[in-house]
Amino acid sequence: MGFGVALSPVNLFFCFVGVVAGTLVGVLPGIGPTAAIALLLPTTFKVPPESSLIMLCGILYGAMYGGSTTSILVNIPGESASIITCLDGYQMARKGRAGVALGIAAIGSFIAGTVSTALLMFVSKPLSAVALKFSFPEYFAIMVTGLVTVTYMARYSVLKALIMACFGLLIGSVGLDMISGLPRFTFGINELSDGVGVIPLLMGTFGIAEVLENIERELPRPAVFKTKLRNLWPSLKDWAESKGAILRGTMLGFFVGILPGASGTIATFLSYSFEKKVSRHPEKFGTGAIEGVAGPESANNASCAGGLVPLLSFGIPPNATMALLFAALVIHGIQPSPAFISQHPRVFWGLVASMYVGNVMLLILNLPMIGIWVQVLKIRYQYLFPLIVLFCIVGTFSVAASTFDLKLLVLFGILGYFARKFGYEIAPLILAYVLGPLMEQALRQSLLISGGSFRIFVTRPIAAVTLGIALALLASTASSYIRMRRKRLARLEEES
Repeated sequence: MGFGVALSPVNLFFCFVGVVAGTLVGVLPGIGPTAAIALLLPTTFKVPPESSLIMLCGILYGAMYGGSTTSILVNIPGESASIITCLDGYQMARKGRAGVALGIAAIGSFIAGTVSTALLMFVSKPLSAVALKFSFPEYFAIMVTGLVTVTYMARYSVLKALIMACFGLLIGSVGLDMISGLPRFTFGINELSDGVGVIPLLMGTFGIAEVLENIERELPRPAVFKTKLRNLWPSLKDWAESKGAILRGTMLGFFVGILPGASGTIATFLSYSFEKKVSRHPEKFGTGAIEGVAGPESANNASCAGGLVPLLSFGIPPNATMALLFAALVIHGIQPSPAFISQHPRVFWGLVASMYVGNVMLLILNLPMIGIWVQVLKIRYQYLFPLIVLFCIVGTFSVAASTFDLKLLVLFGILGYFARKFGYEIAPLILAYVLGPLMEQALRQSLLISGGSFRIFVTRPIAAVTLGIALALLASTASSYIRMRRKRLARLEEES
């Protein structure tokens, strides 16, 4: 049934558009798959949900393929998960082995994408069957822990991530109360009665803010490393050195992708570190070791399928990109939940089958089109960025033909720009915005069941343990912050 959905002409077209657009996004530095999905989300409103999800997921894993091209040829990562590929991929290109580096990256990504899709197929259904036995207290506890974990794994500051998460919860609570029907935080503005629109928020914080930030950086036009892309197929020696790295990267990337707050970037760094530790010649890493390309690129692609496991099994997005896919399903009238697979089998199995098809498409298209992607790199940013802004405006206005949404777009664009500038991450805000209404519903339903007693979260073992993990993470964050503050005060006293 899944392949019947995925191989229909319409869905083949959407899969093709998704993987090509994703590869283009991966090649062009400064955009990234999350921003691309946010930009293209409005184009999927008038198509069936399975077509929408197939295209958006194609953008995600297509970008993982494309990012390796610029990392190897230009030493500039097309997206953050390809940063680590620059270390050995570019060094291989300098030694005249650019073709081998690109070949092992594409083949490793294909193997990882195929294996991780099979793992997704076998893991999601048993997990969703387990999750069906959960009730509202367990869901509330899992969502709280997931949100706390995302903030705990923040790249810059955990405190700033918590602030952004709280702000996201506030934005998600705007509108009519789900039980009483009374307006909350609308300030008398009728347009806010239905809440803050997901499209202005996503396109503002990712699209407009991304453009403003990149303009400020004044990204230079990349100078492509001049080399002849011959011998794309790795030799037997290359295979012998890479096969273990590909398999280890695949498994590591898949299970890291399942974790809340984890991403392809974390998976690639872990894979690179692991390969360096198990290697007999760790001194080769950084000088053109093929394992330093094969492992991270495999982990990168496998993390995409791993991230879909909690989304499709529990209805909980583990990171910002999956939150966008969550929003896409909700817009199409589908509520991701443990019953998702049984209630919407065409969407689930069509998506799984399309990932097999999409990985084959990428393997066929990626290597022969390297010359075209290199030419795309020469597009001037002063032409590219205005097109992105125009797309944001048209996409936002086309949803409800509302000028108020355009005002929100500008507002969230400015907010996202200053948030990035001062080290406040956007991912906790988006996840809190998406999970906030679900958390509130689970909390209030739990209190209705218990007659208003919070003991229900302590007396139920799964909820108690899960909330205990969340509290432990918050306590460790608070204690480390207090220790840092005491050290800073002691240092100031010594200096004075």
